[in-house]
Amino acid sequence: MGNNGAGNGGSRKSITGRTLYVPQMSYGGAMAFAAAFRSVGVNARISPDGDARTLELGRRHTSGEECLPAQVTLGNFLKVTEQPGFEASKTAFFMPTADGPCRFGQYTQYIRKVLREIGLDDVLVFSPTSSDGYDGMGENVNELMRNALRGLICADVLRKMTHKTRPYELVKGDTDKVHNDALERVEKVLEVEGMATGERLKRLVEAMTVSRDQYRKIPARYSRNRPLIGVVGEIFCRMTPFTNDFLIRKLEEFGAECTLAHIVEWVWYTNAEQQKRLRQSGQRFTVKMLGAKIKNWIQQKDEHALYAPYHDDLKGYEEPAIHRILEYSQPYLPHQGALGEMTLSVGKAVFHYHQGCDGVVDISPFTCMNGIVTEAVYPVVSHQLDSMPIRNFFFDGSQYDVDRDVGIFMELARSYQQRKRTGRVFPGCFPAETAAVV
Repeated sequence: MGNNGAGNGGSRKSITGRTLYVPQMSYGGAMAFAAAFRSVGVNARISPDGDARTLELGRRHTSGEECLPAQVTLGNFLKVTEQPGFEASKTAFFMPTADGPCRFGQYTQYIRKVLREIGLDDVLVFSPTSSDGYDGMGENVNELMRNALRGLICADVLRKMTHKTRPYELVKGDTDKVHNDALERVEKVLEVEGMATGERLKRLVEAMTVSRDQYRKIPARYSRNRPLIGVVGEIFCRMTPFTNDFLIRKLEEFGAECTLAHIVEWVWYTNAEQQKRLRQSGQRFTVKMLGAKIKNWIQQKDEHALYAPYHDDLKGYEEPAIHRILEYSQPYLPHQGALGEMTLSVGKAVFHYHQGCDGVVDISPFTCMNGIVTEAVYPVVSHQLDSMPIRNFFFDGSQYDVDRDVGIFMELARSYQQRKRTGRVFPGCFPAETAAVV
């Protein structure tokens, strides 16, 4: 995984001796990938936090037609080039790519173009694919990817516990501190080089168990009266608080508890799509299909092990299987033709109705195709779900009065809460005597 044909004149650059910066598509997700890279000998760090300088740099080198995640990703990478001691020949940026209509597939080429134009083409933009042979790290690829996925799962669980606990904490900041400590605990296990895969999973479960106990000790006053809001949308924007104006915290300030669509949902979706393509190409009973099924089975087995310590704590917050999400989406955006986050967002919105949520918000960058399509579909979805409030929030990095819109949405959610016909399942920490909805 050490080389990449992105240099001047197609010359190949090595990742050896470089510091690899991982973009923040959620802090926990970036932490997981950086630690996983360190476990196979790559000096990886998390890219800087987004701020006003991020947007200034990102917009300086874009036309204005690009979506907010593109500007933020580029801006944060350019902030690295401003750090004291920066050396282009010793720096690499991790930028995975994908096929499809989303502009995400063009990020890698565009970032390389910008770096070349500003005289920093010695920086490696590291975009690993199977076609480049993973450049000398082939024997470590499976270990790297399994380790990274385990880290993503841990980050999902800890984020879910944070959102479940923070609205009820008695001392502001307690939950965030426990969350940060828990991420560091996971990071220390993920980054160890040469650890056997079974031993690493065992230590991760131990770390997650310690963190569970720390969450349980947070002084909190739980209530069943607080509206539960499902949060879906474009993955970068919904997972990165800076890009969505810290919308979940604003919802909490207006009296909500939120449940956010997790990152690993996308892994299960891509696994399902891989198997669908194999069936469509006549490879239902082939070695490739067997390999795809075994990979999915191993990954989900890891997920079950890492969620196990939180079984009682997350009762009522369980994530649906990917086939269930696609079934829920089928009447509105059939997954046979509508692909990606739009299908998952609509299916997850329907799931949140059955989960007993009191509303759904969909977070997307301004001009995002996924958000535009879901916004067109949601009126029908809402009508067929007892008029449960569903609201799209679009972000382009500019300031606007989001508090006003959040306040209006929460009034609708409270009104729906009083008349809804689907009840919630609560974990034991929520006292039954406060129940307003059964």
